[in-house]
Parts: sequence; structure tokens; C-alpha cells
Amino acid sequence: MLNAPSNWFMEFVTPDNIQQFSIKNILYCGQSKYQRVELLESTLYGRCLILDGKVQSCEADEFIYHEALIHPPMILHPEPETVFIAGGGEGATLREILAHRTVKKVVMVDIDREVIELCKKYLPNHHQGSFEDPRLTLLHMDARKYLEETEEKFDVIIMDLPEPIEGGPAYLLYTRRFYEMVYSKLSESGTFVTQSGAAISGITRVFTAVINTLKQVFPIVAPYEATVPSFGGPWAFSLASKKVDPRDLSVEEIDRRIASRIGAPLRFYDGTTHRGLFFVPKYLRDAVVRETHVITEDHPVFIPGY
Repeated sequence: MLNAPSNWFMEFVTPDNIQQFSIKNILYCGQSKYQRVELLESTLYGRCLILDGKVQSCEADEFIYHEALIHPPMILHPEPETVFIAGGGEGATLREILAHRTVKKVVMVDIDREVIELCKKYLPNHHQGSFEDPRLTLLHMDARKYLEETEEKFDVIIMDLPEPIEGGPAYLLYTRRFYEMVYSKLSESGTFVTQSGAAISGITRVFTAVINTLKQVFPIVAPYEATVPSFGGPWAFSLASKKVDPRDLSVEEIDRRIASRIGAPLRFYDGTTHRGLFFVPKYLRDAVVRETHVITEDHPVFIPGY
């Protein structure tokens, strides 16, 4: 949301809490078929993608979010060759996946073609040419419909989606039914991750409900968090696995896998960081234990104020 003074961006983190940062340039403001889209250049964070008034990614700290989202499930899998991405329009999720030498095929499904075309144009530092990689199959359709219809199984499935907003394009991809379908589309040692909203005390409703819902489907579910400054604080992720618990891998084993698999230098993630990600603070652990909500189509969950 652009608000007075005109060179400041304001985002409601909750109905009672905002974050603001100054804007140098408005690159694009418009409405796609599915959501309001803003591409802004900020003084502090560089170029930023905003969807429906919510910061999705900024140049200065996107590496934190994307390395935290991608590398734990990829490193956990013994040899990830096939990967499915739902969302990920900026191309940075794709960039991090393609850095893994084991990857042979990526299917990326993002319903909003306009967002991807805008990101190709305005966010080159995010995608770094990843959309041209021959291992990529890029489709513009409902990710849930694609998974329902495909017979293919994937080693890793990534949900890089906007937060669940009532009437938005993504909220049905946070339900038990969807997670059951994800489970059925994973290979024998498959891993799954989804971004899960804010991990700020008092507004963890989406995160804890996602964790509780995943526990109804997967034998191993591990919450974790990373602080992303442009998001306004700590951000939550939920990793689910068929076989291996990410908390069981040693620092040395993770670093060994990184060295043998990843062909690009990392700025955030390594073995020590991996271990730290899963040591979530007590208030989050307690909130997860208290949570009873299982997300369904009839009982969805939405971020506060939407």
C-alpha cells in the first residue's frame, strides 16, 4: 500500500501493526487477473515485489528467504532429481533449485502469467536467467489442478505461495486435502516444504494451523523459522518428509552434501544455519502444541485482517 508521504510504502502486518520503508521509484502498479501487483524500488531493500499489499520479496534479503525455503528439503533428500514448484513467480526459488547438480527436471506452476512476465522484466537479480534453463517446464494454471491430473511423482515439492487471503489465489493450497494429494505425488523418500506466514508472537495462526494440518498427513513434520527484515520479522516454514527428519542431520553431513551438490556459493544456508533454523523459540513450540485447527476447504485459515 502506497500512502502519504508519497515516497513511503506501508504494509499492514496485522490490522493493528504496520511496517514502512521509503521508496525511490515505482516500477509498476497494476491489477493482474488474480491480484494487485506492485514493483517498487526501495532505498533500503532494493527492488521489491508486492502482491495484494504484502511484501513477497526484496533484493536485499531475498537470499535469506529463498535459501531457507529451498535448501533444507533439497539437502534432506538423498538425491533430488525431480522438483515441483507451486508459485515462485520471481524466479529466485527456481534459481536456488537449479543450483543443485542432481536436478534433472523442474515443473513450475504459477497461475499468474502477468506476475512472472513482470518479474522477468523488473527483477533480473532474482531470477538470474533461470527461466531459460532447459530443465524447466513452466506452466500457467492452478497448481492443485496440475497435481490432481499428473501421474508423475516428484522427489521434492515446494510451495512458494502468497499467504492465504480470503478470495486470493492460494488459500486452497493450505488445506488437508491438498497436503494429502502432495503426499501421494512424492517419491519414496520425498520431501515437502511450504512457507507458513509470520512467526511473530501473537500472529502465528497460519503457521501453527499449517503444522497441525501437515501432522495429519505426514509422519515427519518440522517447523522452522528465519528472520527476513523486509517481511517485518521472523518468518515461518514447514518441512514434511516421508522418511528422514531434518533435525537428525549433522552439521558435517549437511556441509558435505552442500559441497558435493550445489554449484553456486550460498550466503545464508550451511550446516550450522540448518541446525539453528529448527531450534524454534519456546513461544512457537508452545503455540504448535496448543493448536487444534485442521485446515479444510470448509474451515480455511487466513492471515489476520484479510
